[in-house]
Amino acid sequence: MTAPPQAALRIYTFARCTTCRAALAWLQARGLVADPIDITTQPPSLQELRAALEQLGRARLFNTSGQSYRVLGPAAVKAMDDEQALRALAADGRLVKRPFLITPAGRVLTGFRAQEWAELLGCPPD
Repeated sequence: MTAPPQAALRIYTFARCTTCRAALAWLQARGLVADPIDITTQPPSLQELRAALEQLGRARLFNTSGQSYRVLGPAAVKAMDDEQALRALAADGRLVKRPFLITPAGRVLTGFRAQEWAELLGCPPD
């Protein structure tokens, strides 16, 4: 009897992002199946971003070191209400903190912190 197939993790990444590449390598080293999606051509949906906002708070959603964020400006982002912020993130994947990981159970993580990912995914950090 074989084990049922593992549900894939959804992970929004950017090919030139070293943190994204490190996260993908970390997942692969632990035998975790990931379904990478190019965040620049297919940003997370409003529903996925709402879940992230509820779970992580607004501060963990924006890629504050990216060019799109710098062009928009921190003051403009701060002036947005949550719905405006979510729409801006859904419209421009470069604004979203990456990698953006979604588990089959709907848990969301942004950025790559090995300890945090290990705790959520139930695997050793190194």
